[in-house]
Amino acid sequence: MAKKDYLPKILETGANELEIIDFRMYEVLQNNEIYEWILGVNVAKVREVTRRPENIVKSPGSPPEVEGIAKIRGEIVPIVNLAKWMKIKEPEGAGKYVIVMEFLREIVGVIVHEAKRIRRIKWADIKKPPPSIEERLGGKIVGVIEIEDGNLLLLLDFEGILDELGMIKIFGVEEELPEEIDRKGHFSILILDDSPVARKIIKGILEKDGHTVIEASSGLEGLDILNNFLQKAASEGKDITDYVQLIVSDIEMPGMDGLTFTRKIKEHPEFSKIPVIINTSLSDKATVDKAKFVNADAHLVKFDAPDLLKLVHKYAIKKKEE
Repeated sequence: MAKKDYLPKILETGANELEIIDFRMYEVLQNNEIYEWILGVNVAKVREVTRRPENIVKSPGSPPEVEGIAKIRGEIVPIVNLAKWMKIKEPEGAGKYVIVMEFLREIVGVIVHEAKRIRRIKWADIKKPPPSIEERLGGKIVGVIEIEDGNLLLLLDFEGILDELGMIKIFGVEEELPEEIDRKGHFSILILDDSPVARKIIKGILEKDGHTVIEASSGLEGLDILNNFLQKAASEGKDITDYVQLIVSDIEMPGMDGLTFTRKIKEHPEFSKIPVIINTSLSDKATVDKAKFVNADAHLVKFDAPDLLKLVHKYAIKKKEE
């Protein structure tokens, strides 16, 4: 029996699809009209949508966009006021709901005005945002999706938002690797991530360890880079692994997600020689299962420097010294 015959629908990969929560923020404009922001977040990041906690305690030293901390289902959770981050004037009484998210090893609550529905969309339908909208939201948009009536839904870059608020933790960046890890060799590593913040962090970790980093912002761009290397290899009488010894890919990327990209790599006669590490903000079992299903060599949750470097030295192709 083929894998796809018994995998739950949500675990099927290669469809290049995701589910998002469509939520709304309402802005009072200068003429007192109400503008409706249509926003989205990947369902895989979301624990639940709940009523705004009654008791949110302001924590000293936190930025103004962080409303405070609150207890949700027995856990202390930081609460981000999205309207304050967006710098919009809210209608009176808005902000009654909280989307509780879990990613980057953190749990965070985000105050929103209304949660509408779950949408299933294709990564290929996610386009780059118009510069005016991107600038308005500080570049923290993964992409835009055209929905009914010609409206645009904006997928927010919550990694970038948390980084801007100083809430992203990079684990063990100063730690030394255990002695049993073979650190011989410096590798050329292709990293794929649509978030400039994430690429900067991953690139910093890898370059500090002596590696050369090639960057791509999507699966489509990653394939273009590899195809260019393949042509170069053919003309120079070399192998693709002479140019790239490891790939580290995010999952959530517009155009082509990291799972579809990995599946294509593993099905390609030449690209399949290159090991692939899935490096994502998602830590749920479904994500791990998906990574295994597309034959990724390893799965890693952002951002853990020692774990990333251990996997680099374990899986990167070690070329013989000339």
